[in-house]
Amino acid sequence: MKNPIRATIITVDQARAMLKDQREQRDERFPQLAVSGQYILPDYRLTRKREAFKIRRHTFLKKHFRSYVAFDSDNGQTLWIHNFASLSEACFWLNTGLKPGDTDSTTSYVDWRQEHTTEIDTLKDQLRILHHEKKKPVTPTPKPASVTDVKRVNKVKHIKK
Repeated sequence: MKNPIRATIITVDQARAMLKDQREQRDERFPQLAVSGQYILPDYRLTRKREAFKIRRHTFLKKHFRSYVAFDSDNGQTLWIHNFASLSEACFWLNTGLKPGDTDSTTSYVDWRQEHTTEIDTLKDQLRILHHEKKKPVTPTPKPASVTDVKRVNKVKHIKK
């Protein structure tokens, strides 16, 4: 394989930190981002909103099931962000810089996807593991007895006699 997928899965907090870092360095001549690389945020969608007479553009992350946001900051100065409907489309964009509908490339999306099926499957397995960790039941910690609980129990015992 000549061009492996280097994308890693991140959390919402990491994505927000990347967006904040980009926003803080917006007006600098040569920005230097704290985190560089290729990342994928699952189950979220990027939305933009223009305010103040369309001068400033605000970026938000919204929860959206089966949606992926791809972050590319390989050069360390620019953060490129796109929404995708599937994990393989996000990986294709991160790997080649093209979207699946682009026709001016030497390789098509279908050919690329067939070449990288094992890598995409490993990313999907990582997503499944993360999803199952979130769904694990949390054992509730027993609360210490409060004064009202003790009075309530004593009152019930007293009435039964």
